[in-house]
Amino acid sequence: MQQISEFLMTQKITALVNRYVVTDGTGRDVVAFAEQKRMKLKEQVTLWTREDRSTVLAGFKARQVMDFGATYDVSGPQGEPLGHFRKDAKASLLRSTWHLAQGDTPPVRGTERSAGVALARRAVEVADAVLPIPLPVPFVYHFDFTRDAEPVMSVERKKGIRDRYVVRIQDAGLDRRLALCMAVALDALQSR
Repeated sequence: MQQISEFLMTQKITALVNRYVVTDGTGRDVVAFAEQKRMKLKEQVTLWTREDRSTVLAGFKARQVMDFGATYDVSGPQGEPLGHFRKDAKASLLRSTWHLAQGDTPPVRGTERSAGVALARRAVEVADAVLPIPLPVPFVYHFDFTRDAEPVMSVERKKGIRDRYVVRIQDAGLDRRLALCMAVALDALQSR
């Protein structure tokens, strides 16, 4: 999996859990399956190698209980640390911003690509909180992760009814499990 540079992540719509199927860039071979139970005080997501949940690939868990700037530790199947990520609450007031770290390498900063889309999305979220009728968010958003202005990875949301994302990794040294956990978090945690 470490040689794959493009993934397709699709959210499966269910009532009580967020489920994600990740395939290679061709969309044919499943490389990961993730599940997030909703309404948990301490966020936790597990990635498996397949939908049968027989082999854990990785996972992430919040260090704190329900914190808007929480740090999430990412670990491998034996609990070994792969890295961590956190939302930058202050920078995210205008454009959602995340920080991703792996080992001793300098951290990566992920920011919404379009400031206009970020502001429009926030306006819809505010209207949704005020109006009694839930509004759909008609905007697709993309995140670019960079280190010293060099691209490391990107997550692009595709237009459509279901949430679908293309995850492209430009940095060969980035652990793909860490990258996929970040991609899942962008969908599962973005509105917090």
